[in-house]
Amino acid sequence: MLVVLTMAGAAGAREERPKPTRDTVLGGQHWRISGEHGTVHVWRPAGYHKKGAGIVVYVHGYGSSADKAWTSHRLAEQFRESRQNALFIVPDAPAGRDEGLRYEALGDLLKTVFSQTRIARPPGPIVVVGHSGAFRTIVPWLDYRAIDHVLLLDALYAREANFADWLETAKGHEHNKLTIVGKTTAENVEAFLGQFPDVVRMNKVPQSFKELDRRQKRARILYVKSQFEHMQIVTSGKVIPLLLRRTPLRPI
Repeated sequence: MLVVLTMAGAAGAREERPKPTRDTVLGGQHWRISGEHGTVHVWRPAGYHKKGAGIVVYVHGYGSSADKAWTSHRLAEQFRESRQNALFIVPDAPAGRDEGLRYEALGDLLKTVFSQTRIARPPGPIVVVGHSGAFRTIVPWLDYRAIDHVLLLDALYAREANFADWLETAKGHEHNKLTIVGKTTAENVEAFLGQFPDVVRMNKVPQSFKELDRRQKRARILYVKSQFEHMQIVTSGKVIPLLLRRTPLRPI
């Protein structure tokens, strides 16, 4: 009898989620959520307005984690620099090819974030940003119709057909937009883009958003060749803030 009570108590303890920690980072509110699928960082910038606000989900690549990317990539700084009115979410994702997905459905991740932080879900656009091996996490998410813009940061290594379907045949595809930054993936990207007649290209990442012309800002598919190396794309602070401004998010 005592053994049964002990086991039941242990099971109940396992079901309890630790409360997220909350602090202030760069003037915005920051939550760190821990759970069965790993860690999730959530950042709400200063000046955030729920009306018209969107969501940005940043998925790290192999050899990293939500904690490592949050710190070593200085993501809060990059998000602040983008000046976009959005709730920024950074979940754990596979750290290697042999590791399974943490969140197979974007809806499950969002449900966790909003239930744990008690933040009301913003009504605006959803933007998904992925680096390197993040494509594995993003592909199953493409079924989530609310996604408006996908930004692949040297991440188109495989599953090209899934991204093509999202652009051409998925429900609501008429409003979907894709931004690709290529370095080590350049060969794959060129082969992928060959099927689309409306690709707009840039030979390098510009120094400022003002350097983008009207076509580049509005393109359904924008391909930017990177002068930065694979990891510098996400650590330099020169790419993420700039290209987030090309999305349908609104500025703060």
